[in-house]
Amino acid sequence: MSAESGTLVLMVAGFAGGAGLAFLAPSDRGARLVTALGAIVGCLGGLAAAATVIVTGRPVIAVLPNLVSSAGGIVIGLDRLGALFLALVAAVGLLAAIYGVSYTAEYDGRRPLRFFAVMFNGFLLGMSLVACAANIFTFLLAWEVMAVTSYFLVMTEHESDDTRQAGLWYIAMTHFALVLLLPMFLLMAPSADATTFADLRLGARVLPTAARDGVFLLALLAFGSKAGIVPLHVWLPRAHPAAPSHVSALMSGVMIKLGIYGLIRVTFDLMGGGPTWWGGLLLTVGSVSALLGVLYALMEHDLKRLLAYHSVENIGIILIGIGAGSILNGFGLHALGRIGFAGALFHTVNHASFKALLFLGAGGVIQQTHTGNMEELGGLIKRMPYTAASFLVGSAAIAALPPLNGFASEWLIFQSLLAGTHIPRPEVAIGFPIAVGILALTSGLAAACFVKAFGISFLAMPRSDHAARAQEPHWSMRTMMLLLAGGCGVLGVAAPAVIRSLNSIIDSVPGLSAGEPVAPSPRLWLTMPDGMTQMSPLLIAVLLGAIIVAVALALHVRGLRVRRADTWGCGRIGQTPRMEYTASAFAEPLRRIFSELYRPTEDLSISVHGESRYFVRSITYTSHVVPWFEKAFYEPLTRGVHACATQVRRLQAGYVHVYLLYVAAALVVALASAWWFQ
Repeated sequence: MSAESGTLVLMVAGFAGGAGLAFLAPSDRGARLVTALGAIVGCLGGLAAAATVIVTGRPVIAVLPNLVSSAGGIVIGLDRLGALFLALVAAVGLLAAIYGVSYTAEYDGRRPLRFFAVMFNGFLLGMSLVACAANIFTFLLAWEVMAVTSYFLVMTEHESDDTRQAGLWYIAMTHFALVLLLPMFLLMAPSADATTFADLRLGARVLPTAARDGVFLLALLAFGSKAGIVPLHVWLPRAHPAAPSHVSALMSGVMIKLGIYGLIRVTFDLMGGGPTWWGGLLLTVGSVSALLGVLYALMEHDLKRLLAYHSVENIGIILIGIGAGSILNGFGLHALGRIGFAGALFHTVNHASFKALLFLGAGGVIQQTHTGNMEELGGLIKRMPYTAASFLVGSAAIAALPPLNGFASEWLIFQSLLAGTHIPRPEVAIGFPIAVGILALTSGLAAACFVKAFGISFLAMPRSDHAARAQEPHWSMRTMMLLLAGGCGVLGVAAPAVIRSLNSIIDSVPGLSAGEPVAPSPRLWLTMPDGMTQMSPLLIAVLLGAIIVAVALALHVRGLRVRRADTWGCGRIGQTPRMEYTASAFAEPLRRIFSELYRPTEDLSISVHGESRYFVRSITYTSHVVPWFEKAFYEPLTRGVHACATQVRRLQAGYVHVYLLYVAAALVVALASAWWFQ
């Protein structure tokens, strides 16, 4: 057994042991510790295997033919592409497991923590095996394990109506993806023996054009549903707020990225890429998802729902990079196309770090204040300074502010879009500038959204007793947030080194690199292939640090004295939280600008004194935004499904002989179908 195979065995043993031994724990606290211990061992094994494969480039192949041999057995194949996503699962899973020990302490005596242990470790195992699967059966098995375990984790607070609705939406959408994956693989494997990815890779060369296009469309819908592209994203803003926060960090930071992994694996690895309209469709879907995701995030006042919509936005940004790279490759600009793919993969890594950080920060706030509603928060920066600082770093990173990691990856994606000027085609001359404008608008709106999220939640005065009594969460939770905040800074400053590692991964996927060798890049610079544009995150960080130090020294030399006083209250002496800006007021100008998109429902009620209607007692204004496509598409769809189910229910007659007739009829249909196809 090789060292890489041994680390994979350790990974599986850690997750399985954490799930199994939790049942033997003598107490809820013991179950929490065993859950975390098993997850830590499994994640360390996964990290070791992923790091070894990325550094050496030697793939790991392991076959267990005696397990379900009729389906090709369990086949594990970890290459550089899978190793990247396995590393994301293991890294975020490791931090989430440690964070969860203290976070789930409030479940002691209230929740079945032994069942939670099985689902949590099973979730990590399923995600890890998705990245390691090397045949159809192993991939689908791991995909289903990931889906089912995450469903039960979402249903942790199952007594809530909102949680049950979220679970229903989630399980429906995730199995919608599975239903599409089955015909996708059948199209790729016309031979019953062609079940390994190596077989599919060879068979894709002789697939007809129509079959290749069908595989791509099915892959986009199936994996896009898991990733959260618009309009298949409807489960995200429901499921993420319902799940425990460290589970939300895993789902948003890692699980939805496995949708991106599946799309890259099928489209560019197994299929070897395709025509330019594939890239155009990816670019269009990414642009729409990015813009609508951030627009709906702006209207949210619940921290976790806001973060869920931003996951839709960032998945859109990743698809923009993949689409731009695919189009550039299609026109023979392979070196420029590599920039788009590198930016997309880098943003995948970056989003895993800052989105996990933001969800863990939101979890600390919710644990201490018992609410995620920003209108009931405020003033937390004085009571939770470490959490506030971590959340601020994550907010700056997701808003693409230099020198943090979000800036570097979005800069690369911008450069790949600007490279479209090298293509003398009218559709590219129109589409790429529109994508640039959408990405720029998305970045600006994201910055505005996180000014709202941080400012309303952490600044000013507390708006509730819960916020006024908040304090820092357990040190282990704070430490995980600080580690992720540090990771956002390191990934941003060390972006050139990260890109060099990602280039080796791109080289391992023929559909991404198109056989084009990459020239070595400078150690301190991100440089475009034409040499006209370059940027150094490290030098930007040094310059910003020098400016801060210079300003601090100038203030110290001048002996500037700080005078503390109350904020001016327009002549009012005693200030109250009612005088503060609210999340609704902050978003109101943008809601008016994009009112045709939002189409909000509004209600204004005015209460007056009984003696005279000219003396107002109170004014109540409410506004509710429901995405119009949910009303236009999903509501009729759910009504139709319910009507069909009602009709099908009539088949349940209650007579055994009728059920036997159904079985006989189904057998006749199956035999007739087999005869027809022969």
